[in-house]
Amino acid sequence: QVQLVESGGGLVQAGGSLRLSCAASTWIFTFNTMGWYRQAPGKQRELVATISRGGVTNYADSVKGRFTISRDSTENTVALQMNSLKPEDTAVYYCNAQPDGFAYWGQGTQVTVSS
Repeated sequence: QVQLVESGGGLVQAGGSLRLSCAASTWIFTFNTMGWYRQAPGKQRELVATISRGGVTNYADSVKGRFTISRDSTENTVALQMNSLKPEDTAVYYCNAQPDGFAYWGQGTQVTVSS
């Protein structure tokens, strides 16, 4: 059974930084893609960033230049470094992992950015 556990969320002032981590219960190269999604109150869940098995990254336009996704295969973790945070980044952030044809989700971690 695949388990994804997010950590690193919290409250930060605008302009600050947070680093989120997603720990997988299996070797991360099991998955074609891993990534981060977020859901703000009253909003639909949206893609933030992804990284493929081959290391190709993709970012939402709203976070390009501010967020960086990375992975550590020795720890089976995927991280999201978030810099220059804005109040509109406030959301629950979810880790996602996709093997062929399926998707797994973590429970989410709250990120709150205050003015």
